[in-house]
Amino acid sequence: MSLRDRQRAETRLLLQEHAIRLFTDAGYDATTVADVAAAAGVSAMTVYRHFPTKEDLVLYDEYDPVTASAVLGQPASLPLAARIGRALESTAALGSSQEKAFLLARLRLMISVPALRARHLDSQYATADAIVAALCGSSPSPDEEFQVRATAMACLGAAHVALVRWAETGGEADLAGLIRETLTSVFGG
Repeated sequence: MSLRDRQRAETRLLLQEHAIRLFTDAGYDATTVADVAAAAGVSAMTVYRHFPTKEDLVLYDEYDPVTASAVLGQPASLPLAARIGRALESTAALGSSQEKAFLLARLRLMISVPALRARHLDSQYATADAIVAALCGSSPSPDEEFQVRATAMACLGAAHVALVRWAETGGEADLAGLIRETLTSVFGG
């Protein structure tokens, strides 16, 4: 990663941390992008350069390429749902306790703010797109794309239920275990 890329990532994280704190303390609707910019010591234009919308301050993460790579790392002999499910489990197991606390705060906002719940569905489509691209390449047949997308969305839906349960437990439950449990409920053993 170049110095410029690293600085952009650090700025993005700083902006998100301030935004999550303000949204949690003062409320999502009561906090403006200008408030986030002021807290971070930057201009509102800087915030918008990194996050095109206010919702992106909560929803943006870099898990899609990590998840897609984890899917590719699973044995091709496994059924499709198992490949995707194991990748989601392994992605959930990543991160430090600080990153988990940040994820928990983001999830609580996604659950409690209607505008964020609606936009979260868009992020699930983006994750499914990353999985489809990883498994099918650039020009899949319509049938292959349909099968992979349907399976990915079913797995992501199950993972979402696990994330909600994890947030309800205050992050105390094992997130990877909850994902495994919900996937087993949907797809069987």
